[in-house]
Parts: sequence; C-alpha cells; structure tokens
Amino acid sequence: MAAAAATAPGALGILQAGRARLVAACCARLGPGWRLSGSWTVPRADPATWARGWTPAAGGAAWRRGYSSEVKTEDELRVRYLEEENRGIVVLGINRAYAKNSLSTNLIKMLSKAVDALKSDKKVRTIIVRSEVPGIFCAGADLKERVKMNSSEVGPFVSKIRAVINEIANLPVPTIAAIDGLALGGGLELALACDIRVAASSAKMGLVETKLAIIPGGGGTQRLPRAIGMSLAKELIFSARVLDGQAAKAVGLISHVLEQNQEGDAAYRKALDLAREFLPQGPVAMRVAKLAINQGMETIPTKDRLEGLLAFKEKRTPRYKGE
Repeated sequence: MAAAAATAPGALGILQAGRARLVAACCARLGPGWRLSGSWTVPRADPATWARGWTPAAGGAAWRRGYSSEVKTEDELRVRYLEEENRGIVVLGINRAYAKNSLSTNLIKMLSKAVDALKSDKKVRTIIVRSEVPGIFCAGADLKERVKMNSSEVGPFVSKIRAVINEIANLPVPTIAAIDGLALGGGLELALACDIRVAASSAKMGLVETKLAIIPGGGGTQRLPRAIGMSLAKELIFSARVLDGQAAKAVGLISHVLEQNQEGDAAYRKALDLAREFLPQGPVAMRVAKLAINQGMETIPTKDRLEGLLAFKEKRTPRYKGE
C-alpha cells in the first residue's frame, strides 16, 4: 500500500503515504495478529478479541469498543464432543456476538447440519445447547437479514427455522438448554425444543413476536402451552411479557434457576451436571423413554378418534373400523 502511495502524483501521493504509515503504526501498537488489507477496517484477531468486540471507529483514526461484523461464518456454531468423564456429552455453542446470536440463514444451515450428524451418532448420550457469548442465549431470528429479503424468501426462511427447531426437538437423546442470558422469540423457541431448560436468575426470556405484529413461528404456540399450561401461555404470548429466571422457574418454564457466576456460565455448569447424571443410564432405555414421553404428549388424529368426535357431534353411536 505504501509503495503504491509513493508513486501517486503530488499532494495525493503524500496524503496516501501518510495514511498508510498511520494505519501501520496503529496496528503495530495493537500488537501481533493484526494486519492491513488495504483499508482501515479489517483487523484479524483471536475469538477472545472478537468477543470483546474491538472495531475501528468511524473515520478510522481511533479505535472504539463495539461488535464487529467480520466474524468468520464457520465459527458461528461450535460443536464440541467432550472427553474423559464427560464422554458422550456434546455441546452446541452459538457464537454470533455481533448479532446477539440471532438465527441467520448461515447459522440455521450449520445447526441443521450438526443436528443431522448427531441424530445418527450412537456415541452421543446428551446434547447441551448453549451460548458462547456472555449475556446472550439467542435473540431470535436475524431481523436485519430478514428485512433485506424479498417477499419470496421470507416464507422459506421462517420455514427452515421451524424445521431446524423441530429437528432439535426430535433428537433421540436428552437435550438441555443452558440459558445464561437473553432468550427472546425464536431463541426461546429453540430452548423450548429442548427436553430440559436451566437458566441464570439474570436471564430474560419471552415470546415477544406480537410486539412486531407477528406470532411465534418456531413451534412456541404449541410447546409453551405444554410446558406451562394453555391459559398462562396465552397470557405471556398476548402480552409479549419477558420473564427473568426466577419468574420463569415459578411458572414451570425452566427446571432450575441459578445465581449467575463471575464467568457468566452458571446455567451451562448446571446443564453439565445434569448431563453427567444421565450418562450412567442405559442408552437404549433413555432413547425409548424419550420417545414414549414425547408420543404420549401428542394427540394422534386416528380415524377412530375422528369418528368418535363426529358421532358425538351427530348424537349417534360411533361406528369404529375394528368392530
């Protein structure tokens, strides 16, 4: 860059050369791991630095603290297979700090791919869904991405979110959502798809879609009533109310509430303790037990059931196929 600037004519060349030296000096002061790419705005840093959110300020002359959009998309979901005494536990860690872990097209694609691999892996015994970002679980669908879509893209996007959440709900092994921060809209629907939810007392959660003149589209209208009862679920959805961890525990939305620790991962640590309790149990029995519980909670629309309802409506004796 400096060489190119030196060949530029007149005052422009002098300004460009000075600009190059200033940027190089700034990067040198920031230390190793930072590089130039012909602009002011493309630092490369380790994940911890991204989590702290260092980005260049407007104008480029000074640095300010904030979230950068320059996160590698392959890092947006971290899949970790734990070892030693935790062998059999898999952690799905959402890592979109700059977008509050919102569900983007790329993140949904990565979740779907991970879930597809996990559901057929017989070595997997329990799955924990957590956030790698302090203070956030998942803020729901990525509305900034969604607003850029044309009308023909919105429907498939929402359908894909719903499909992935359903895939998580249908995983054959126990799943635990560790809610250490904000879980709103699709973020709470993601947690509701898990078998067990634990949260920090400081966490905030709610199905807030009615504030945006829409309804929960990822299964929340079905799963929330099953978790806390129909009347209360309606109240929370109609009001778009947000609950903290203590209030969520009081209504039965979560199983455990913990005071947040200094590291910001109290819910994750509790989820890990629960997962360890599950490990000694028979793996086939665990899968069958989950299937039996899930199917028992579903209303199956059999022909006999439909005939019975029709007969009741018509005030006659039902005529079942097996008779």
